[in-house]
Amino acid sequence: MTNACEKCRRMGEKLLVKGERCLSAKCAMVKRPYGPESQAKTDGRTKKSEYGKQLAEKQKARGIYGLREKQFRLYVTNAEKMQGNSAENVLKLLELRLDNVVYRLGFAISRAHARQMVSHGLVNVNGKKVTIPSYIVKEGTVIEPKYKDKYTELKADGVPSWLELDVKKVSGTVKHVPMREQIDTPVNENLIIEYYSR
Repeated sequence: MTNACEKCRRMGEKLLVKGERCLSAKCAMVKRPYGPESQAKTDGRTKKSEYGKQLAEKQKARGIYGLREKQFRLYVTNAEKMQGNSAENVLKLLELRLDNVVYRLGFAISRAHARQMVSHGLVNVNGKKVTIPSYIVKEGTVIEPKYKDKYTELKADGVPSWLELDVKKVSGTVKHVPMREQIDTPVNENLIIEYYSR
């Protein structure tokens, strides 16, 4: 099975799947900034076709949010049923996943860690325990970790503008559905829709 660091190297950029480690000198992309299939210390990736670009973008998004193909395809299908731009809708749905929001609020060091927290019942939504990482939060939803005393160094820096973090109460609130310009995920969502439209 491909590990997280190998996925980053294959994509040619950091997917930030390991949280702070990805921003340190220990990151595999810093130590080996070339594809895992290349033995030489040069970029082993070849020029991609249009299909290859679409596939790579889809795989990158899947890697960032940590989803299986069946799950990811379902988000694309649901996004196409929504009003507005289907490509942007995909990103909005992914951002509104509970595990992603827990990560964005700084309650977890990575999305994988956030997913584990939710699955183990360590996150409350509007005062009730929710154990489904894919739970879609809505405007006004309040998210809180179960054990608040662990978050003594919580900071509001870096929290997206569509979320509000109360450091003293150790709770976060969804102010509104994010706009595309408020989502910093480094993917070209249009290529993802093109891939599934083939």
